Amino acid sequence: MKLSDFKVLTFDCYGTLIDWESGIYNALEPLRAKAGNDKTRDQVLENYARHESAQEEEAPAMLYPQLLALVYKRLAKEWGVGVSDEEANIFGASVPDWPEFADSVEALAYLKKHYKLVILSNVDRLSFRSSNARLQVVFDAIYTAQDIGSYKPSPRNFEYMLKRLETDFRFQKKDILHTAQSLFHDHAPANTFGLASAWIDRRHANKGWGATMPPPGTPKLDFTFESMIALAKAHQAEVGA
Repeated sequence: MKLSDFKVLTFDCYGTLIDWESGIYNALEPLRAKAGNDKTRDQVLENYARHESAQEEEAPAMLYPQLLALVYKRLAKEWGVGVSDEEANIFGASVPDWPEFADSVEALAYLKKHYKLVILSNVDRLSFRSSNARLQVVFDAIYTAQDIGSYKPSPRNFEYMLKRLETDFRFQKKDILHTAQSLFHDHAPANTFGLASAWIDRRHANKGWGATMPPPGTPKLDFTFESMIALAKAHQAEVGA
């Protein structure tokens, strides 16, 4: 299997292209300060992951900013502090502030010359719009949880993406390389649909799962890279460009 075998890269955005762990951690600073806890960064992110995953399962049709606001309140309750609706809503509106990874723009600009680029994201379209501006690339298709009415790892999200790619572009599974950081949200369900996958292991220098839940079992991975630019360079070396 080669990177050049594929015609389309389908991306998770947050954790893969956008540094959502830094964005989440920074946006939780007011709550962390109020709680006065001594949790490490990874402990904070693991707490977040548990509440976000539960909230997404409980309210699959809820828009992401509203969902984040409830996650903020759930964390506040766990950490033993009270918060206002305004404080929770500020966190819910923080996605546009989440930074891109330093290599994302360059890597996407290169990959755009060789593939169709598609987003499959657990956010809403308005939140993604600001992230898209940070990434400085025109995606060929954008499929969000808002469009689908559920959050990954629900199979509905992958069913929707595959149907749209076939209907709109005539792409088959063999044409698609799903490219993502999260084993839980992306690679495990991609496996169940028989999709090839490239793991962007953004947490290669860290232990634990950070802002994502652990995956069920051990997903099969066709490619593994520590960054997006490593993927781009591997393709460049493969095609001799």
